[in-house]
Formats: sequence, structure tokens, C-alpha cells
Amino acid sequence: MSALARFQGLATLVTGGGAGIGAAIAQRLASEGARVCVVDLHADTAAATAKALQAAGVEAVSAQVDMSQPDGPAAAVHECVQAFGQLDVLVNNAAGFHFESLANSTDADWERLFRLNVMGYSNAIKAAQPHLEATQGSVVNLASVSSFVAQPDMFIYNATKGAIAQLTRCLAWDFAPKQVRVNAVAPGAIFTPASVRHMERLGMTIEEGKKDFSSASPMNRMGQPEEVASAVAFLASKDASFITGEIIVIDGGATLD
Repeated sequence: MSALARFQGLATLVTGGGAGIGAAIAQRLASEGARVCVVDLHADTAAATAKALQAAGVEAVSAQVDMSQPDGPAAAVHECVQAFGQLDVLVNNAAGFHFESLANSTDADWERLFRLNVMGYSNAIKAAQPHLEATQGSVVNLASVSSFVAQPDMFIYNATKGAIAQLTRCLAWDFAPKQVRVNAVAPGAIFTPASVRHMERLGMTIEEGKKDFSSASPMNRMGQPEEVASAVAFLASKDASFITGEIIVIDGGATLD
């Protein structure tokens, strides 16, 4: 257990919590006393994260949920509320990627990514809204530096992340009268299984990829999932009780210019 206990007894839902940043977020919230519902497209990884938390004495459950499907987000919220009787924190982390040129992209690519990265977030917040109003809880969305910058062959992904930034700001305004806060984090190059797959797609070894991805940051390194989780925990906690509609960039200064 962390020295902090900002989430003692609170019910938290982390989508895409089976690996990488999502798993680190689940672990961080749990270390501060949270009860955690881990949902993921892959049942085995969700269960592995939950079992690791349970082994540490944390009240945790897992569920296999496809957040891109119309009924997926509501099912995720239901799993959390059924297990814990309430919902205090929603972390929208589940996301997909698309790396391709415009010429080789289709309407189906747009639809697939927007269903998961944008509608999945929006529908999860919609399903969670009455529960969050009851607890005066908070939402933390995973945006990206891709919300703000141009990158080659990433136009669909970046468009979804730009949409998440605006979704965050607009819903922060809409939900503020009910004392529900909506914020986001925007990670840059973070060393995760997904970033390793991207390195492989680019024909790089892991060491080559880490060197290349690190070069964008004046700190000359990639971030770690735990560093993203720290920012998420801050925004979700009462330490950020008068902060809403904000997006914290976590990129080691890569986008300073």
C-alpha cells in the first residue's frame, strides 16, 4: 500500500487495464486504497491484472469487454457497480491504433477506430454519469500528444485523439454543475507492449526503437507507464478537486517547441 490513501474504499473502473499503461493505472489506484474493476478486450490479461492486485490484498474484479461495441461501455460500468455498489473514478484507457497512408485507408478503418477511441469513451462516460453524480466522482481520459501534433501515416489515430481532447473539455463544462470532474492525460513516447509493436512495425529492434523514440525528448528517454499512472492518480484524486477540463502532457518535454 502506498503512503498515500487518496482512494481508500473508492470504486474505480479502468478500461484497457490488462497491460501497459492501463495495468499501471490499475496498480497505482489500488496502491492508494482503491477497489478496482479491470476491463479489457482480452480476458486473460484483465484477469492477470486483477489477480495480481488480489494477491496484494486489493479488492479487484475483471471482465472481458469490447469497448468498441454499442453495449460494451455500459457492460463495463455494470460490472463495476455490480461488484462494488458504486463508481467513483472512470479511467478511459482502452484504445486502438492505425498506421497507414490515406491512399491505403478505408471508411472501415475510420469507423473501427472512432467506435473504440471516441464513441467507446463517450458511451462509457454516459453510462457512468449517474453513478459519478451520486459520488461526485471523476473521469480521466487517455488522450495523447497525438491530439495536438502531426505525425506521418497516423491521421486517423490522431483525429481520434484530437476528438478525445475536445470530448474532455466539453464534458468538463457540462458535468461541472454536478461536481463531476473530467480531465485527461496526453502521454508521449511511453515504453509499453504497444510501443514495442510499433517499433517492430517500423523494422526496428527494441534498442533501436528506444533510442529513436527517446530522441524527441530533451530528457532523452522514453517514459514509463508508472509515470502516466501518477498523473492519472493525481487528476482522479481530491488533490485535483478544483481542476477540470485540463489535459496534462506527459512527454518529457518532446512537444515544448
